[in-house]
Amino acid sequence: MDNLPDVHAGQPLLYSGAALEQASAAMILLHGRGASAESILDLGEEFPLQNTTFLAPQAGLNRWYPQSFLAPLQENQPDLDLALGRITRLVTDLISSGIRLDRIWLAGFSQGACLAAEYMSRSSVRYGGLLVFSGGLIGPPGTQWNPHSDFAGMPVFIGCSDRDPHIPLQRVQETADYFSSHQAQVEYQIYPNMGHTINAAELDSARRLLNTVRL
Repeated sequence: MDNLPDVHAGQPLLYSGAALEQASAAMILLHGRGASAESILDLGEEFPLQNTTFLAPQAGLNRWYPQSFLAPLQENQPDLDLALGRITRLVTDLISSGIRLDRIWLAGFSQGACLAAEYMSRSSVRYGGLLVFSGGLIGPPGTQWNPHSDFAGMPVFIGCSDRDPHIPLQRVQETADYFSSHQAQVEYQIYPNMGHTINAAELDSARRLLNTVRL
């Protein structure tokens, strides 16, 4: 992988909300396939949080990895590991700026939601929380995700349609079960006939969750 180009290198990073030097919390927003950092940054406007900076990295080629999130992991390499590495660098920069790890949230829609969930599953520490809009953990059927994580009550919201054309309901359920079984506090909502989108009820649930931790 060292000899392969980093498709995500040099891509823009957009900000909104509180200035980083004044922020005490942060949310990393991850866009879906074919979308942009600009589009997902608008999601931050739905969460009127004080002292919080929102960061939206742009994926190379407007996607974080090339194949379905249900494909064998090697089919999404090296782009998947490069995408996870970009999040790690963002987190490192946030910590260096003075924001505690337990006040850093990840949120994403579609492919970005899958990436956010996968990043958290591979982490050995507790972050502030996780918002998964129409997504799930990455890997083919039968994948065994990291069994060692203990999320120590980390708040997680997972919302999806019952018939999303891209996200099988079974994988959404497996994702909720995974985080619940590793001591996260999970709110899991399935919406009949919603389609592949984010609805008002999901945003209300996410706002309530964020309010409970008072970012």
